[in-house]
Amino acid sequence: MNKTVEYYKNLPYNFIIQHINDESGSYYYGKVLELDGCQSTGDSYEEVWECLQEAIEGYIETKLENGFDVPEPIQTENYSGKFVIRLPKSLHFRLAIEAEKEGVSLNQYALYKLSK
Repeated sequence: MNKTVEYYKNLPYNFIIQHINDESGSYYYGKVLELDGCQSTGDSYEEVWECLQEAIEGYIETKLENGFDVPEPIQTENYSGKFVIRLPKSLHFRLAIEAEKEGVSLNQYALYKLSK
């Protein structure tokens, strides 16, 4: 199947749009998780959404014109929510102590730390 720009534009890509307040001012920043470097800013949520749609189109057109693969959306159903991580004993110890101080399980505390 010869996949076109329209084919890719209609796929359910994953977006992150954040309101930012920093030394540059107040604005919105958005990116498409699967399309590395496909990002934009705007003064409102709606503006950054529209800019992202244009960025997606340009990204896909460029990839296709140059013979590169275009990543397709990642589906959350492909993930169980569980993974194993190995870490130094000293870090394991420190996290366990911090979790105990907070009165939560090590698993809950690690999730909290990862989500920051």
